[in-house]
Amino acid sequence: MRAFRLGSLPYFEKWLLLGVILGVVAGLSALTFYFALRGAEYLFLERLAGLSTPRPLGEGGTLEYRFSAARYYLIPLITAAGGAISGLLVYYLAPEAEGHGTDAAIAAYHYRQGRIRWRVAPIKLLASAVTIGSGGSAGREGPTAQLSASLGSMVADLLGLSPEDRRIAVAVGIGAGIGAIFKAPLGGALLAAEILYRRDMEVEVIYPALVASAVGYSIFGSVVGFAPVFGSYTGAFNPAALPLYAVLGAAAGLVGLLYIRAFYGIHNAFKRLRVSPYLKPVLGGLLTGAIALLAPEVMGIGYGWINLLEYGRLGSLPSALPAVYLLALLPFLKIAATGLTVGSGGSGGVFAPGLFIGAFVGGDLGLLFHLAFPQLAPSIAPFVIVGMAALFGGAAKAPLSVTVMVVEMTGSFQLLPAAVIAAAVSYIVTGNNSIYRSQVPTRRDSPAHAGE
Repeated sequence: MRAFRLGSLPYFEKWLLLGVILGVVAGLSALTFYFALRGAEYLFLERLAGLSTPRPLGEGGTLEYRFSAARYYLIPLITAAGGAISGLLVYYLAPEAEGHGTDAAIAAYHYRQGRIRWRVAPIKLLASAVTIGSGGSAGREGPTAQLSASLGSMVADLLGLSPEDRRIAVAVGIGAGIGAIFKAPLGGALLAAEILYRRDMEVEVIYPALVASAVGYSIFGSVVGFAPVFGSYTGAFNPAALPLYAVLGAAAGLVGLLYIRAFYGIHNAFKRLRVSPYLKPVLGGLLTGAIALLAPEVMGIGYGWINLLEYGRLGSLPSALPAVYLLALLPFLKIAATGLTVGSGGSGGVFAPGLFIGAFVGGDLGLLFHLAFPQLAPSIAPFVIVGMAALFGGAAKAPLSVTVMVVEMTGSFQLLPAAVIAAAVSYIVTGNNSIYRSQVPTRRDSPAHAGE
Protein backbone atom coordinates (compact mmCIF):
# COMPACT_ATOMS: atom_id res chain seq x y z
CA MET A 1 0.00 0.00 0.00
CA ARG A 2 2.82 2.38 0.83
CA ALA A 3 4.47 1.77 -2.56
CA PHE A 4 1.12 2.23 -4.29
CA ARG A 5 0.55 5.61 -2.65
CA LEU A 6 3.99 6.79 -3.68
CA GLY A 7 3.42 5.76 -7.27
CA SER A 8 0.01 7.46 -7.28
CA LEU A 9 1.23 10.85 -6.09
CA PRO A 10 1.14 13.78 -8.52
CA TYR A 11 4.24 14.06 -10.73
CA PHE A 12 6.15 16.78 -8.85
CA GLU A 13 5.46 15.43 -5.36
CA LYS A 14 6.30 11.87 -6.40
CA TRP A 15 9.54 12.79 -8.11
CA LEU A 16 10.66 15.13 -5.37
CA LEU A 17 10.62 12.18 -2.96
CA LEU A 18 12.01 9.70 -5.47
CA GLY A 19 14.63 12.22 -6.58
CA VAL A 20 15.92 12.45 -3.02
CA ILE A 21 16.06 8.66 -2.72
CA LEU A 22 17.82 8.26 -6.06
CA GLY A 23 20.21 11.08 -5.18
CA VAL A 24 21.24 9.32 -1.98
CA VAL A 25 21.77 6.12 -3.97
CA ALA A 26 23.81 7.98 -6.62
CA GLY A 27 25.97 9.81 -4.08
CA LEU A 28 26.77 6.63 -2.16
CA SER A 29 27.41 4.76 -5.43
CA ALA A 30 29.83 7.44 -6.61
CA LEU A 31 31.69 7.37 -3.30
CA THR A 32 31.89 3.58 -3.30
CA PHE A 33 33.31 3.47 -6.81
CA TYR A 34 35.64 6.42 -6.20
CA PHE A 35 37.32 4.72 -3.25
CA ALA A 36 37.30 1.28 -4.91
CA LEU A 37 39.16 2.85 -7.83
CA ARG A 38 41.64 4.60 -5.54
CA GLY A 39 42.29 1.27 -3.83
CA ALA A 40 42.88 -0.52 -7.13
CA GLU A 41 45.25 2.22 -8.31
CA TYR A 42 47.21 1.94 -5.08
CA LEU A 43 47.48 -1.85 -5.38
CA PHE A 44 48.30 -2.18 -9.08
CA LEU A 45 50.13 1.01 -10.01
CA GLU A 46 51.70 2.29 -6.80
CA ARG A 47 52.60 -0.98 -5.08
CA LEU A 48 53.30 -3.28 -8.04
CA ALA A 49 54.74 -0.83 -10.59
CA GLY A 50 56.03 1.82 -8.17
CA LEU A 51 54.29 4.34 -10.44
CA SER A 52 53.18 7.82 -9.44
CA THR A 53 50.44 9.37 -11.58
CA PRO A 54 49.20 12.96 -11.31
CA ARG A 55 45.85 13.84 -9.79
CA PRO A 56 43.72 16.85 -10.71
CA LEU A 57 43.75 19.89 -8.44
CA GLY A 58 40.23 19.25 -7.15
CA GLU A 59 41.24 15.81 -5.90
CA GLY A 60 44.39 16.68 -4.00
CA GLY A 61 46.73 17.01 -6.99
CA THR A 62 49.54 19.52 -7.48
CA LEU A 63 51.08 21.33 -10.42
CA GLU A 64 54.56 20.45 -9.10
CA TYR A 65 54.24 16.84 -10.20
CA ARG A 66 57.30 14.72 -11.00
CA PHE A 67 56.89 11.36 -12.73
CA SER A 68 58.49 8.27 -11.22
CA ALA A 69 58.20 4.54 -11.91
CA ALA A 70 60.34 2.03 -10.06
CA ARG A 71 59.24 -0.99 -12.17
CA TYR A 72 58.14 0.64 -15.39
CA TYR A 73 58.74 -2.55 -17.40
CA LEU A 74 55.87 -4.28 -15.55
CA ILE A 75 53.17 -1.98 -16.92
CA PRO A 76 52.03 -4.20 -19.84
CA LEU A 77 51.82 -7.20 -17.52
CA ILE A 78 49.82 -5.22 -14.95
CA THR A 79 47.34 -3.87 -17.51
CA ALA A 80 46.97 -7.41 -18.91
CA ALA A 81 46.34 -8.76 -15.41
CA GLY A 82 43.66 -6.12 -14.91
CA GLY A 83 42.04 -7.24 -18.16
CA ALA A 84 42.15 -10.87 -17.03
CA ILE A 85 40.42 -10.17 -13.70
CA SER A 86 37.84 -7.93 -15.36
CA GLY A 87 37.17 -10.51 -18.07
CA LEU A 88 36.59 -13.28 -15.56
CA LEU A 89 34.19 -11.14 -13.53
CA VAL A 90 32.19 -9.90 -16.50
CA TYR A 91 31.91 -12.93 -18.74
CA TYR A 92 31.11 -15.43 -16.01
CA LEU A 93 28.84 -13.30 -13.81
CA ALA A 94 27.29 -10.37 -15.72
CA PRO A 95 28.06 -10.03 -19.46
CA GLU A 96 26.10 -6.75 -19.67
CA ALA A 97 28.78 -5.15 -17.47
CA GLU A 98 31.17 -5.34 -20.44
CA GLY A 99 32.37 -2.15 -22.11
CA HIS A 100 31.22 1.37 -21.35
CA GLY A 101 28.31 1.21 -18.93
CA THR A 102 26.41 4.32 -20.00
CA ASP A 103 25.46 2.68 -23.30
CA ALA A 104 24.06 -0.36 -21.50
CA ALA A 105 21.97 1.87 -19.25
CA ILE A 106 20.63 3.77 -22.29
CA ALA A 107 19.70 0.45 -23.91
CA ALA A 108 17.84 -0.60 -20.75
CA TYR A 109 15.84 2.64 -20.91
CA HIS A 110 14.76 2.20 -24.53
CA TYR A 111 14.42 -1.55 -24.91
CA ARG A 112 13.92 -3.21 -21.52
CA GLN A 113 11.53 -0.88 -19.66
CA GLY A 114 14.44 0.16 -17.47
CA ARG A 115 15.10 -3.35 -16.19
CA ILE A 116 18.72 -3.99 -15.17
CA ARG A 117 19.73 -7.16 -13.34
CA TRP A 118 20.62 -6.55 -9.70
CA ARG A 119 23.96 -8.34 -9.96
CA VAL A 120 25.20 -5.85 -12.57
CA ALA A 121 25.91 -3.20 -9.91
CA PRO A 122 28.60 -5.02 -7.86
CA ILE A 123 30.16 -6.69 -10.91
CA LYS A 124 30.41 -3.40 -12.80
CA LEU A 125 31.96 -1.73 -9.76
CA LEU A 126 34.65 -4.39 -9.26
CA ALA A 127 35.43 -4.97 -12.94
CA SER A 128 35.75 -1.27 -13.72
CA ALA A 129 37.83 -0.49 -10.64
CA VAL A 130 40.28 -3.23 -11.65
CA THR A 131 40.34 -2.26 -15.35
CA ILE A 132 41.03 1.43 -14.70
CA GLY A 133 43.05 0.95 -11.52
CA SER A 134 45.50 -1.36 -13.30
CA GLY A 135 46.21 1.32 -15.91
CA GLY A 136 43.55 0.62 -18.53
CA SER A 137 42.50 3.66 -20.56
CA ALA A 138 38.90 4.24 -19.50
CA GLY A 139 36.71 6.62 -17.52
CA ARG A 140 34.91 6.36 -14.23
CA GLU A 141 31.66 8.00 -15.40
CA GLY A 142 30.37 4.97 -17.35
CA PRO A 143 30.69 2.55 -14.42
CA THR A 144 29.16 5.12 -12.06
CA ALA A 145 26.29 5.71 -14.49
CA GLN A 146 25.54 2.02 -14.86
CA LEU A 147 25.95 1.43 -11.13
CA SER A 148 23.53 4.24 -10.23
CA ALA A 149 21.12 3.28 -13.02
CA SER A 150 21.00 -0.36 -11.93
CA LEU A 151 20.35 0.69 -8.34
CA GLY A 152 17.66 3.09 -9.61
CA SER A 153 16.02 0.16 -11.38
CA MET A 154 16.25 -1.82 -8.14
CA VAL A 155 14.62 0.99 -6.14
CA ALA A 156 11.78 1.16 -8.67
CA ASP A 157 11.19 -2.58 -8.35
CA LEU A 158 11.26 -2.47 -4.55
CA LEU A 159 8.72 0.35 -4.52
CA GLY A 160 6.49 -1.34 -7.08
CA LEU A 161 6.69 1.53 -9.56
CA SER A 162 5.34 1.38 -13.11
CA PRO A 163 7.55 0.62 -16.14
CA GLU A 164 7.37 4.31 -17.09
CA ASP A 165 8.61 5.36 -13.66
CA ARG A 166 11.30 2.67 -13.73
CA ARG A 167 12.65 4.09 -16.99
CA ILE A 168 12.75 7.58 -15.53
CA ALA A 169 14.53 6.24 -12.44
CA VAL A 170 17.20 4.64 -14.66
CA ALA A 171 17.76 7.88 -16.61
CA VAL A 172 17.91 9.87 -13.37
CA GLY A 173 20.45 7.39 -12.01
CA ILE A 174 22.68 7.94 -15.06
CA GLY A 175 22.70 11.72 -14.65
CA ALA A 176 22.91 11.82 -10.86
CA GLY A 177 25.78 9.33 -10.72
CA ILE A 178 27.82 11.19 -13.33
CA GLY A 179 26.94 14.57 -11.83
CA ALA A 180 28.11 13.40 -8.42
CA ILE A 181 31.46 11.86 -9.37
CA PHE A 182 32.27 14.80 -11.70
CA LYS A 183 31.07 17.29 -9.08
CA ALA A 184 28.92 18.82 -11.84
CA PRO A 185 25.29 18.54 -10.64
CA LEU A 186 23.67 20.84 -13.20
CA GLY A 187 25.43 19.21 -16.13
CA GLY A 188 24.61 15.76 -14.75
CA ALA A 189 20.91 16.59 -14.52
CA LEU A 190 20.85 17.85 -18.10
CA LEU A 191 22.82 14.81 -19.24
CA ALA A 192 20.12 12.51 -17.86
CA ALA A 193 17.64 14.01 -20.31
CA GLU A 194 19.98 14.57 -23.26
CA ILE A 195 22.09 11.38 -23.35
CA LEU A 196 19.15 9.17 -24.36
CA TYR A 197 18.75 10.69 -27.83
CA ARG A 198 20.85 12.06 -30.66
CA ARG A 199 18.54 14.95 -31.46
CA ASP A 200 16.03 15.19 -28.63
CA MET A 201 15.62 15.39 -24.86
CA GLU A 202 13.49 13.50 -22.33
CA VAL A 203 11.88 16.47 -20.61
CA GLU A 204 10.14 14.37 -17.94
CA VAL A 205 13.57 13.41 -16.59
CA ILE A 206 14.88 16.94 -15.97
CA TYR A 207 13.01 17.76 -12.74
CA PRO A 208 13.80 14.52 -10.84
CA ALA A 209 17.34 14.58 -12.21
CA LEU A 210 17.90 18.08 -10.82
CA VAL A 211 16.76 16.91 -7.38
CA ALA A 212 18.80 13.70 -7.48
CA SER A 213 21.94 15.39 -8.82
CA ALA A 214 21.81 18.03 -6.09
CA VAL A 215 21.49 15.37 -3.38
CA GLY A 216 24.14 13.08 -4.91
CA TYR A 217 26.58 15.96 -5.34
CA SER A 218 26.05 17.06 -1.74
CA ILE A 219 26.79 13.58 -0.40
CA PHE A 220 29.84 13.02 -2.62
CA GLY A 221 31.27 16.49 -2.03
CA SER A 222 30.78 16.22 1.73
CA VAL A 223 33.35 13.43 1.75
CA VAL A 224 35.83 14.32 -1.03
CA GLY A 225 35.37 18.10 -1.11
CA PHE A 226 33.45 20.49 -3.32
CA ALA A 227 36.34 22.02 -5.28
CA PRO A 228 35.90 21.67 -9.06
CA VAL A 229 37.74 18.63 -10.38
CA PHE A 230 40.22 20.71 -12.41
CA GLY A 231 40.38 23.65 -10.05
CA SER A 232 39.03 27.09 -11.03
CA TYR A 233 40.10 28.84 -14.22
CA THR A 234 40.09 32.60 -13.64
CA GLY A 235 41.26 33.92 -17.01
CA ALA A 236 39.16 36.44 -18.90
CA PHE A 237 37.06 35.61 -21.97
CA ASN A 238 37.88 37.54 -25.16
CA PRO A 239 34.88 37.68 -27.57
CA ALA A 240 37.24 38.54 -30.44
CA ALA A 241 38.63 35.00 -30.18
CA LEU A 242 35.28 33.35 -31.02
CA PRO A 243 36.39 32.52 -34.61
CA LEU A 244 39.32 30.59 -33.14
CA TYR A 245 36.95 28.59 -30.95
CA ALA A 246 34.81 27.82 -34.01
CA VAL A 247 37.92 26.43 -35.74
CA LEU A 248 38.64 24.40 -32.61
CA GLY A 249 35.07 23.06 -32.75
CA ALA A 250 35.56 21.87 -36.32
CA ALA A 251 38.85 20.16 -35.44
CA ALA A 252 37.31 18.59 -32.33
CA GLY A 253 34.41 17.31 -34.41
CA LEU A 254 36.75 15.64 -36.89
CA VAL A 255 38.82 14.01 -34.14
CA GLY A 256 35.59 13.06 -32.35
CA LEU A 257 34.42 11.34 -35.53
CA LEU A 258 37.74 9.47 -35.63
CA TYR A 259 37.27 8.53 -31.96
CA ILE A 260 33.86 7.00 -32.66
CA ARG A 261 34.91 5.09 -35.77
CA ALA A 262 38.23 3.89 -34.37
CA PHE A 263 36.61 2.77 -31.11
CA TYR A 264 33.96 0.68 -32.85
CA GLY A 265 36.44 -0.52 -35.45
CA ILE A 266 38.59 -1.96 -32.66
CA HIS A 267 35.49 -3.23 -30.86
CA ASN A 268 34.28 -5.08 -33.97
CA ALA A 269 37.75 -6.50 -34.63
CA PHE A 270 37.80 -8.00 -31.12
CA LYS A 271 34.28 -9.40 -31.64
CA ARG A 272 35.51 -11.23 -34.73
CA LEU A 273 38.62 -12.52 -32.96
CA ARG A 274 38.33 -16.29 -32.47
CA VAL A 275 39.58 -16.62 -28.92
CA SER A 276 37.79 -17.14 -25.63
CA PRO A 277 35.81 -13.97 -24.72
CA TYR A 278 37.45 -13.52 -21.33
CA LEU A 279 40.90 -13.56 -22.95
CA LYS A 280 40.12 -10.59 -25.18
CA PRO A 281 40.44 -8.00 -22.36
CA VAL A 282 43.80 -9.59 -21.52
CA LEU A 283 45.05 -8.92 -25.04
CA GLY A 284 43.54 -5.44 -25.00
CA GLY A 285 45.22 -4.69 -21.68
CA LEU A 286 48.57 -5.99 -22.90
CA LEU A 287 48.47 -3.77 -26.01
CA THR A 288 47.37 -0.78 -23.93
CA GLY A 289 50.34 -1.35 -21.64
CA ALA A 290 52.65 -1.46 -24.66
CA ILE A 291 51.38 1.98 -25.72
CA ALA A 292 51.87 3.17 -22.14
CA LEU A 293 55.56 2.25 -22.31
CA LEU A 294 55.86 4.88 -25.03
CA ALA A 295 53.43 7.39 -23.50
CA PRO A 296 52.34 6.68 -19.89
CA GLU A 297 49.91 9.62 -20.17
CA VAL A 298 47.37 7.27 -21.82
CA MET A 299 46.93 5.19 -18.66
CA GLY A 300 43.87 5.46 -16.46
CA ILE A 301 41.48 8.40 -16.45
CA GLY A 302 44.09 11.03 -17.24
CA TYR A 303 42.62 14.01 -15.38
CA GLY A 304 45.96 14.91 -13.79
CA TRP A 305 47.58 15.20 -17.23
CA ILE A 306 44.76 17.47 -18.40
CA ASN A 307 45.41 19.79 -15.46
CA LEU A 308 49.14 19.91 -16.16
CA LEU A 309 48.44 20.74 -19.82
CA GLU A 310 45.91 23.42 -18.87
CA TYR A 311 48.50 25.22 -16.76
CA GLY A 312 51.30 24.82 -19.29
CA ARG A 313 53.36 22.32 -17.31
CA LEU A 314 54.57 20.58 -20.46
CA GLY A 315 57.87 19.68 -18.83
CA SER A 316 55.99 17.34 -16.49
CA LEU A 317 54.92 15.04 -19.34
CA PRO A 318 57.20 12.01 -18.92
CA SER A 319 57.22 10.43 -22.40
CA ALA A 320 60.60 9.99 -24.06
CA LEU A 321 59.17 11.55 -27.22
CA PRO A 322 60.00 15.22 -27.92
CA ALA A 323 57.26 17.44 -26.51
CA VAL A 324 56.02 18.70 -29.88
CA TYR A 325 55.59 15.15 -31.23
CA LEU A 326 54.05 13.92 -27.98
CA LEU A 327 51.41 16.67 -27.97
CA ALA A 328 50.51 15.94 -31.57
CA LEU A 329 50.30 12.18 -31.02
CA LEU A 330 48.58 11.96 -27.62
CA PRO A 331 44.98 12.39 -28.85
CA PHE A 332 45.47 9.49 -31.26
CA LEU A 333 47.37 7.32 -28.78
CA LYS A 334 44.56 7.83 -26.29
CA ILE A 335 41.98 6.84 -28.91
CA ALA A 336 43.92 3.63 -29.60
CA ALA A 337 44.42 2.85 -25.89
CA THR A 338 40.74 3.41 -25.09
CA GLY A 339 39.61 1.26 -28.00
CA LEU A 340 41.94 -1.54 -26.88
CA THR A 341 40.91 -1.30 -23.22
CA VAL A 342 37.13 -0.91 -23.52
CA GLY A 343 36.57 -2.19 -27.05
CA SER A 344 38.22 -5.50 -26.17
CA GLY A 345 35.64 -6.07 -23.45
CA GLY A 346 37.27 -4.32 -20.51
CA SER A 347 34.96 -2.43 -18.20
CA GLY A 348 35.11 1.37 -18.11
CA GLY A 349 33.69 4.57 -19.54
CA VAL A 350 34.44 6.55 -22.69
CA PHE A 351 33.54 10.00 -21.31
CA ALA A 352 36.83 10.72 -19.49
CA PRO A 353 38.97 9.56 -22.44
CA GLY A 354 36.87 11.88 -24.61
CA LEU A 355 37.71 14.78 -22.30
CA PHE A 356 41.41 13.85 -22.44
CA ILE A 357 41.39 13.67 -26.25
CA GLY A 358 39.54 16.98 -26.51
CA ALA A 359 41.87 18.66 -24.03
CA PHE A 360 44.96 17.73 -26.03
CA VAL A 361 43.34 18.69 -29.34
CA GLY A 362 42.56 22.04 -27.71
CA GLY A 363 46.10 22.31 -26.34
CA ASP A 364 47.62 21.60 -29.74
CA LEU A 365 45.50 24.21 -31.50
CA GLY A 366 45.97 26.61 -28.57
CA LEU A 367 49.73 26.50 -29.10
CA LEU A 368 49.30 27.20 -32.83
CA PHE A 369 46.89 30.06 -32.11
CA HIS A 370 49.33 31.47 -29.56
CA LEU A 371 52.09 31.56 -32.15
CA ALA A 372 49.87 33.05 -34.86
CA PHE A 373 47.64 35.36 -32.77
CA PRO A 374 49.34 35.99 -29.42
CA GLN A 375 46.96 38.80 -28.46
CA LEU A 376 43.88 36.63 -29.04
CA ALA A 377 45.43 33.51 -27.51
CA PRO A 378 47.84 34.54 -24.74
CA SER A 379 47.34 31.17 -23.01
CA ILE A 380 46.41 27.66 -24.11
CA ALA A 381 44.26 27.07 -21.00
CA PRO A 382 40.88 28.22 -22.43
CA PHE A 383 41.44 26.12 -25.56
CA VAL A 384 42.17 23.06 -23.42
CA ILE A 385 38.90 23.60 -21.54
CA VAL A 386 36.80 24.35 -24.62
CA GLY A 387 38.38 21.41 -26.45
CA MET A 388 37.00 19.04 -23.81
CA ALA A 389 33.46 20.36 -24.21
CA ALA A 390 33.61 20.48 -27.99
CA LEU A 391 34.96 17.00 -28.66
CA PHE A 392 32.81 14.97 -26.32
CA GLY A 393 29.76 17.20 -26.71
CA GLY A 394 29.79 16.31 -30.40
CA ALA A 395 30.86 12.67 -30.02
CA ALA A 396 28.18 11.97 -27.40
CA LYS A 397 25.49 14.05 -29.14
CA ALA A 398 25.07 15.91 -25.85
CA PRO A 399 26.48 19.40 -26.48
CA LEU A 400 24.35 21.19 -23.88
CA SER A 401 25.01 18.94 -20.90
CA VAL A 402 28.68 18.24 -21.66
CA THR A 403 29.37 21.97 -22.09
CA VAL A 404 27.78 22.74 -18.73
CA MET A 405 29.62 19.86 -17.07
CA VAL A 406 33.01 20.97 -18.36
CA VAL A 407 32.59 24.55 -17.14
CA GLU A 408 31.45 23.19 -13.75
CA MET A 409 34.49 20.90 -13.60
CA THR A 410 36.86 23.76 -14.43
CA GLY A 411 35.11 26.67 -12.67
CA SER A 412 35.13 28.54 -15.99
CA PHE A 413 31.59 29.84 -16.53
CA GLN A 414 33.04 32.87 -18.32
CA LEU A 415 34.02 30.51 -21.15
CA LEU A 416 30.43 29.37 -21.78
CA PRO A 417 30.05 31.41 -25.01
CA ALA A 418 33.24 29.92 -26.45
CA ALA A 419 32.31 26.39 -25.35
CA VAL A 420 28.80 26.69 -26.80
CA ILE A 421 30.11 27.83 -30.20
CA ALA A 422 32.75 25.10 -30.34
CA ALA A 423 30.36 22.34 -29.19
CA ALA A 424 27.72 23.44 -31.71
CA VAL A 425 30.22 23.24 -34.58
CA SER A 426 31.50 19.87 -33.37
CA TYR A 427 27.94 18.56 -33.09
CA ILE A 428 27.35 19.42 -36.76
CA VAL A 429 30.64 17.95 -37.92
CA THR A 430 30.03 14.60 -36.20
CA GLY A 431 26.62 14.33 -37.89
CA ASN A 432 24.54 11.33 -36.81
CA ASN A 433 27.55 9.46 -35.44
CA SER A 434 27.65 8.87 -31.68
CA ILE A 435 29.91 7.07 -29.24
CA TYR A 436 26.69 5.73 -27.65
CA ARG A 437 25.17 3.26 -30.09
CA SER A 438 22.03 2.71 -28.00
CA GLN A 439 20.88 6.29 -28.52
CA VAL A 440 17.91 6.70 -30.86
CA PRO A 441 17.32 9.85 -32.93
CA THR A 442 14.21 11.21 -31.17
CA ARG A 443 11.46 10.16 -28.76
CA ARG A 444 9.37 9.11 -31.74
CA ASP A 445 12.01 6.45 -32.49
CA SER A 446 12.20 5.02 -28.97
CA PRO A 447 10.37 1.77 -28.13
CA ALA A 448 9.79 3.35 -24.72
CA HIS A 449 7.34 5.73 -26.38
CA ALA A 450 5.74 3.30 -28.80
CA GLY A 451 2.01 3.85 -29.13
CA GLU A 452 2.01 7.34 -27.60
